[in-house]
Amino acid sequence: MKSRFLSIGTVFLACVSFISCNSDDGIECPEDFTGALTSVEEQLVGEWILSSIVATEEVDLTDDDVENPSTDLFGQYSDCQRDAVYTFGENRSYVYEQGQYAEDCEYKVETSGTWELVSQNLQLTASCSIQSTAIEFNGDATEFSFSQNYNVTDVNGRTFRSDVVFTYTLVP
Repeated sequence: MKSRFLSIGTVFLACVSFISCNSDDGIECPEDFTGALTSVEEQLVGEWILSSIVATEEVDLTDDDVENPSTDLFGQYSDCQRDAVYTFGENRSYVYEQGQYAEDCEYKVETSGTWELVSQNLQLTASCSIQSTAIEFNGDATEFSFSQNYNVTDVNGRTFRSDVVFTYTLVP
């Protein structure tokens, strides 16, 4: 199965805000997040696996010679593309992994840094940058999701805009 949509590893990276250089031509990296977790932040501690990717527009991402567009992008992705995990620690550290556990993945991603959650806004530091994404928890805080508007390219090379919702589920 071939996908032309986007790499899961670039999802959060699309939200990255790079810190500008100072007058010394050095890069001023943001400081790591520190301190005790709030009660709201405590619900994010643990391992979260990618469980759903849904678009508002139907799209066919599979190169299977069948016209079968769907809003379920997750179902059209390969095992390696669906293999995405966030692990949030009590010490504010996080690790994001993609393609680490599925078999024969050529493209593997691992990113780590620190995190904080303020007013449902998840902020991550990594690679001298801060990314910020509004997330929403389900009623029992076992899933969180976020939405972004993307240029989506189908298997035939047609590109259009669509809102895409990514959902991560807490591993019990």
